[in-house]
Amino acid sequence: MLAMLVVFVGAAAFGHPDIGAVLVLLLSSGYGLVLAFEFIAMVWVHGEDPTPRADLLTVLSAWCIECVTTLWVFCWLQPFREWAQPDTPGHEGRRGIVFVHGYLCNRAVWNPWLAHCSRLGIPATAINLEPVFSELSSYVAQVERAVARMERETGLAPVLICHSMGGLVARAWLASIPAAEHRVHQVVTIGTPHRGTWLARLGRSVNANHMRPGNGWLDALASAEPLERAKLFTCFYGHADNIVFPPLCATLPGADNRHLPATPHVAMAYHPGVMTEVLRHLRAAA
Repeated sequence: MLAMLVVFVGAAAFGHPDIGAVLVLLLSSGYGLVLAFEFIAMVWVHGEDPTPRADLLTVLSAWCIECVTTLWVFCWLQPFREWAQPDTPGHEGRRGIVFVHGYLCNRAVWNPWLAHCSRLGIPATAINLEPVFSELSSYVAQVERAVARMERETGLAPVLICHSMGGLVARAWLASIPAAEHRVHQVVTIGTPHRGTWLARLGRSVNANHMRPGNGWLDALASAEPLERAKLFTCFYGHADNIVFPPLCATLPGADNRHLPATPHVAMAYHPGVMTEVLRHLRAAA
């Protein structure tokens, strides 16, 4: 996707922006086909999942939304705006937020959230999970540093907001750090493959393998979790999620599972219902 910008800028530099625009259109059309495959697989794999099956209009609408959202995120925010929105420093007595991004992403995914937190004076920090293709447990130390920072600055346990793979990283942190459940106020996951996702079968990286249904890492994580820990979680899932499917894969037994209708995977991170729920948790905490 970054190649689209390189092609356009390169063509424009040589005095042929029209050719660049045509090449970008062709490349973006190819990307639209990749997304179309994801949505077709989503419908096909739905099977006996008890959540509502997305109808054709919902699928087409979600595909259009995701085409726009992912190009904005992966072609603009992530390559060029990673540090455009700084963290919001914490202050005593005001509960903060730790943002944890998903697969193939960086902290820029959270720029709209960080800007909103800055306007409201909400302490917030967004981390980068690195190396990109590492096993999920290797990211625990980064989450621990961010949580510890929020604790020091605010004197309160933060809220964790996690998109996609980030929710599994949060669970790995809870499982690895003693008494971690007492150091977080709430964990909000958005399209997280808590029970794996069919699409991860196509991945070849270590962390993609961890997101396959029934894999050893995911099973070990689930078996080590006490049942009451799920009460910490609010899990947003949807029947138009083109990455995490079937839909119930994004839920946890015993958690507050919330359905987001007609919303594709990346766009779920910006759904107003998610923001409303997070602000509710912060107000209740206050």
